[in-house]
Amino acid sequence: MRVWHAMWLDRIDRRIAYVRKRQAEEERRRRNRPKPPDRVVELSRATDGPLQVHDGACGMKGKRHREVSRNEARRLLTTDAVPACPFCHPDTQLRIIGDLADRRNHPRPASNDRSTTPAIVPNRRLVMTA
Repeated sequence: MRVWHAMWLDRIDRRIAYVRKRQAEEERRRRNRPKPPDRVVELSRATDGPLQVHDGACGMKGKRHREVSRNEARRLLTTDAVPACPFCHPDTQLRIIGDLADRRNHPRPASNDRSTTPAIVPNRRLVMTA
C-alpha cells in the first residue's frame, strides 16, 4: 500500500511540475508577443489595391493587409478616398472629420427655408484637422 501511494504521489508531483512549466511558457509567449501595428490597409484580392483602412487590432481587417504609417493612413483616407472601417473607426483616431461634422459647428437657419441649407451628399469628402 505504501509503494502504491508513493507511486501516485510521484505521478501527481510530475503532473504539477508539467502544468507549471506549461503555464510559465504561455505567460512568456504572451509577454513576448509582438505588438500589433497601429494602422493597416486591407488589400483587394483582385487588384491588390487598398479596400479599407483599419486599426491594427481590428478583427475585421481580413487576411490580406499591410501595415501603414500614420501619414500614409491619413493620405489614404483623405486624398485617395479609401473608406475607413466602420467598426474600428481609424479616421476618428487620426482626427479626420468628414465635412458633415463641420455643419455641427454651424447650425441650420431657424426658418424653414431649405434653399440655404446645403444638401447632404452620401460620398462626402474627408478633411484633415489638426
